[in-house]
Amino acid sequence: MKNTEWRAAAVLAILLAGVQLSAQETALERKVVLGGRVSVLLPHDFLPMSQEMLNVKYPSSNRPSLVYTNPRASINIALDHKALSLPADQLAAAHKSVTSTMKNLYPSAQWFRDEIRNINGRPFFMIDLRTPAVDTEVRNIMLGTSLDDRLLLISFNVTKALEKEWMPTGYRIVESIVVK
Repeated sequence: MKNTEWRAAAVLAILLAGVQLSAQETALERKVVLGGRVSVLLPHDFLPMSQEMLNVKYPSSNRPSLVYTNPRASINIALDHKALSLPADQLAAAHKSVTSTMKNLYPSAQWFRDEIRNINGRPFFMIDLRTPAVDTEVRNIMLGTSLDDRLLLISFNVTKALEKEWMPTGYRIVESIVVK
């Protein structure tokens, strides 16, 4: 091989290694959670958030029961089967209420989606917005459905700095949700 061919081969190898690393960072695996009632694709290196970190990231007593996060806690997938009653026929009313609450809490939020849609055969309300946080902005995809006549909330949150890179993965996670 000529010197230029070696260089080209080396550059290609480096680029391919970078692509493989990026793919590994967002490789997803199916996890069954919430007592076997929900399965979802999650990044393989995300772990459940510690109780100490949950208390910091979600300071209210209404924090989610399960949050998977990356090592820096800048990307979170939260799941919570609330005690709040939500019969399936009241999903539209719950959607309207959550949307109204979010608009009141975050009047400067940028909205991307606000709808009811089916994911793997189950109706969910879905809101997708960017909200202000203490030191950045956060993109939030929030989903809600009725499970055993109680509200099941699932959210994907990512800091604005990582949003462009992670939103395709966030949507893959959302589309993978299966509720039994």
